Amino acid sequence: MAEKKILQKPQVLARQSVARSRLFHIEALELRFANGAERTFERLTGSDQGAVMIIAMPDPDHVLLIREYAAGFEDYVLTLPKGLVDPGEDIVSAANRELMEECGYGARRIEPLVELSLAPNYMRHRMQVLLATELYPKRLPGDEPEPLVVETHALEELPALLMRDDFHEARAIAALFIARDTLRERRGKEAPLSW
Repeated sequence: MAEKKILQKPQVLARQSVARSRLFHIEALELRFANGAERTFERLTGSDQGAVMIIAMPDPDHVLLIREYAAGFEDYVLTLPKGLVDPGEDIVSAANRELMEECGYGARRIEPLVELSLAPNYMRHRMQVLLATELYPKRLPGDEPEPLVVETHALEELPALLMRDDFHEARAIAALFIARDTLRERRGKEAPLSW
């Protein structure tokens, strides 16, 4: 096993706000590394409250996915329900609220699975992935500009989902693999899922 080398974090010499929008803040960081090299790094920040992504399972073999418009791709994509954590809200409450807003279901059981980041070299964004089970019908009004299409997919469809042109969000793919492995581990000696 390779020895882990302790790295010294670079010194922040200056911070400058480059741009700000309703959702994002671009910040330039002037950095000096331990070897004396100086560089300017830009980073994108968003809500300091964090965000949640929900793996909602209406039964032990299926997951709910939503079809929503993704402005970055200028097209509709298939993904997991997700959203920002509101001020004063914990991640479990945020996940249940987002699930009610986006899918029309609440969950009696919600448990954190993992925290994921997205492009950590230039973003400070973290996403809490939660598993929601024991679903019941409950709709809350959300902030979506149009109703989202909710689809139910069998868990064994993951390889087929990966072949689709509209299912490519890395966080959603990672979250589904993590949930799959977690559920397989819990089922232990039961017949494994076929995906």
